Amino acid sequence: MSMEEQLSLATTGFERHSKTTRRTKFLLEMDRIVPWKHLRKIVRPFYYKGEGVGRRPIELERMLRIYFLQHWFNLSDPAVEEALYDVISMRAFARIDLGGAGVPDEATICKFRHLIEKNDLGKKLFAEVNRYVAECGITISGGTIVDATIIHAPSSTKNQDGERDPEMHSTQKGNQWFFGMKAHIGADTRTKHALR
Repeated sequence: MSMEEQLSLATTGFERHSKTTRRTKFLLEMDRIVPWKHLRKIVRPFYYKGEGVGRRPIELERMLRIYFLQHWFNLSDPAVEEALYDVISMRAFARIDLGGAGVPDEATICKFRHLIEKNDLGKKLFAEVNRYVAECGITISGGTIVDATIIHAPSSTKNQDGERDPEMHSTQKGNQWFFGMKAHIGADTRTKHALR
């Protein structure tokens, strides 16, 4: 089933005007090109099979798709969880329909990422994807992606000095306001190195 077929009426709504963004075009292309079946075979021997007590494991391909979203868009575990709730094209790429199931929480995403790192699977996965992408004549490149993490501070003046921390301010991320500061982290999308 393709990305477009995954969206329920509840997900898409009744918009009359829309535009296919560069991000959506990129994700549609990656959905088509990436050898998901082959990638599942690489990870399956290491993936939790649901033995014993506890929740059923989330579908392996869904977790792989989220893992790639994190890398392609330089998103932390909590940031990708939030993006999957906010961005329809990312949710469609990850095969998540909120009418039927929720987004995996950041702890689940973190555990999967650690499983990939612990078993040194990241290089194998990206080597496979890069090979398929190159065979299709596509080059993935870009500039800098910046993510802002909020460092919270108490807004109360009920402390020894009777005042707020002078280096902290009210700051907005998305539509929500916080008291603290933003820690901006920039990364080169080609090398994945942090920029200073």
